[in-house]
Amino acid sequence: QVQLVESGGGLVQAGGSLRLSCAASGRTFSSIAMGWFRQAPGKEREFVATIDWRGDSTSYTDSVKGRFTISRDNAKNTVYLQMNSLKPEDTAVYSCAARSGPLIAITRNEYLYWGQGTQVTVSS
Repeated sequence: QVQLVESGGGLVQAGGSLRLSCAASGRTFSSIAMGWFRQAPGKEREFVATIDWRGDSTSYTDSVKGRFTISRDNAKNTVYLQMNSLKPEDTAVYSCAARSGPLIAITRNEYLYWGQGTQVTVSS
């Protein structure tokens, strides 16, 4: 069982930055891949970024490449999403998710555990 708690969301102007954190419980964190997803109003939840168990392999959706960076600190059981050059279309509830295995994945059904989410609002 893995419990996930996100933090770091908020209101920011376009062009600004935010860093999201996701704290995980459980001793298996260092052996599992993690991901970030987002859901905007009226839209389906979409993949944002993923990182493997050691932090060696990452993947991003095209719309955030070059602006967002996913990272993890296994000693702190935490995964991060650094978001730079934010745009109004990045506005969404951002959720972190945990897989049951070590490799990256980009589809929702490959993730077993989910956090409650944190709101990110980017004003124009």
